[in-house]
Amino acid sequence: MKRILITGATSGLGRELALRLAGAGTRLALTGRRESLLRRTAAEVQARGAEVLVLPGAVEDAAVVGAHYAALRERFGGLDWAVLNAGMSISADARERFSAQDFRRVFDVNVFGLANWIEAVLPDMLRARSGVIAGVASVAGWRGIPRSGPYSASKAAAITLLESLRVDLRGTGVDVVTICPGFVRTEMTSRWRPEDMPFLMEPGPAAAAMIRGIEARRSLVHFPWPFSTALRHVVRHLPDFVYDRIAGPASRRRPKQ
Repeated sequence: MKRILITGATSGLGRELALRLAGAGTRLALTGRRESLLRRTAAEVQARGAEVLVLPGAVEDAAVVGAHYAALRERFGGLDWAVLNAGMSISADARERFSAQDFRRVFDVNVFGLANWIEAVLPDMLRARSGVIAGVASVAGWRGIPRSGPYSASKAAAITLLESLRVDLRGTGVDVVTICPGFVRTEMTSRWRPEDMPFLMEPGPAAAAMIRGIEARRSLVHFPWPFSTALRHVVRHLPDFVYDRIAGPASRRRPKQ
C-alpha cells in the first residue's frame, strides 16, 4: 500500500498524477489552493478505489503545510512518496516590466513551497529510513528562458535545492528525484502559441514518465527525451553569445492574449 502526497493536484500534471496513481490499495493526500477543483479531482480518484485525504491550501504558507502534514500523519501514519508538484509562472518581457514582486510570488510557491513540504516530511522519512521526495522543477531551470525570468530562476533554485538534498541524504534510505518536464499542455502553458513550445506533450504521457522515474528512484527525470536531452547536453553548454542569438528572437514573439 503506497501513501502518496501530491501537491498542486487541482489541475494539469498534479491532477493527472493523482488519476494515474489511483487504485485499490493507494492512499493519496491531495493539496491545492482551489478547493472546488481539488475536490473534483478527489472524487474521481476515490471512484477509482483509492483512499483520499483532501487538503485545501497554499504550499507557500508554512503554517498551512504544517497543519496538512499533521492531518496526513494522523490519517496515514506517514508517507512513502512526497510528489511536490505545485508551481506557478509569471511571464513578462524585462524590457517592458521587471518586478521584484513577481520574483517573490513565484519563488514563494516554486521554491519555498517546496522547502516547506520537505521540512515537514523529511524527519519521519529519515526515522523510517525510507521514502521518496520527488520535486517538480523544469528544463527552464537549465538556462534563462525569454520572458520567463521569475520562472526560470525559481526552477534553477529548485534544481539546486533538490540536488543538495539528494547528496545530503545519500545512504539514509530516503531518495530524492528531480523532475524536469519540457512543455506540457496545462493551464500554465495555455497562453503560449504551440509553435513556441517544441515537443509539446499531453499531461497523460508526461505524468506516466514522472511515475516511471519515481518508481525507479532516478535522481533526474526529464522529458520529452529529444527536447530535454538536447537542452541538457547541448543548449545548456552553448557559449553565451550563441545562446543569446538563438533565444533573442524568441523573446520578441508574443504569447497569445
